Amino acid sequence: MRSLVVAVLLLLLFAGGELGAAASSKKKKECHSSDRDALVAFKAALGNPYHFASWTPDASCCDWYDVDCDDSTGRVVGLSVFQDANITGTIPDAVSGLTHLRTLMLHHLPQLSGPIPPAVAKLSSLSMLIISWTAVSGPVPSFLGALKSLTLLDLSFNSLTGAIPPSLAGIASLSSIDISRNNLTGALPPALFSKLNTSQQGAYLRLSRNNLTGSIPAEFAAVKFEQVDLSRNALSFNMSGLRLQEGIGSLELSHNVIYGSVPAQVAGLSSLQYFNVSYNRLCGELPGGAARFDQYSFLHNKCLCGSPLLACK
Repeated sequence: MRSLVVAVLLLLLFAGGELGAAASSKKKKECHSSDRDALVAFKAALGNPYHFASWTPDASCCDWYDVDCDDSTGRVVGLSVFQDANITGTIPDAVSGLTHLRTLMLHHLPQLSGPIPPAVAKLSSLSMLIISWTAVSGPVPSFLGALKSLTLLDLSFNSLTGAIPPSLAGIASLSSIDISRNNLTGALPPALFSKLNTSQQGAYLRLSRNNLTGSIPAEFAAVKFEQVDLSRNALSFNMSGLRLQEGIGSLELSHNVIYGSVPAQVAGLSSLQYFNVSYNRLCGELPGGAARFDQYSFLHNKCLCGSPLLACK
């Protein structure tokens, strides 16, 4: 009898543990009521499209498609809506109700239009903001500078206009900026990435296929870039004075109005695996380090010569 009692107690303890774990697991999946309300309002503002069919009252919003919750708090930390040509309208202001959001992705939604709303600036915990391959227009808002936790900003393949706001330079954690394939104008903000701790991470800057003018700021020489793509703009500066740090892996400057010569410092960067300055107005003899790149990296310039191009006369 004694052994039977012990066995029953052990069974109850085990069952209790299982029930506790199940309850804990269930608790983790329950989303906060204010997050649910914000998501429902977000869906309604877009006209309740079929894309959000899983967003039903009988399921926790943490189990809804496109939604990610923190396991310990149950708060919504991720909203990723992508690849749906049937979603129309503007970015709903209701997104500001997701106060714990760390990732916001609105990707490949070709009918999503209008400007980026000020409501986005209220997402103070946001680490990644991706609004790409949409019909979103208007300026790159200066209020994005209020997102002090931002590490990645991807606004590529949209219809954005105007200049890159200098306020982005105030985000110390921002290491990756991609605003390529838009209609941006003006110059590059000199202080961009100036507060980034490049001893821990490199910077990525992708601004290809815009209408940017001016030069690469001298201040960029202090930034540890890993990738720079400024191709197909209207940048005009003397490349002879360009200085970049060791560690850069890719430098794309083709299809601009860059003049001067290719400096030995740039061509001698051992980390540089991809280099393209074709379709510019460069002149002079290429430095010895340029021979490791193919001729297509230098074609269609005013008068460049030397290996891998034709020998200088």
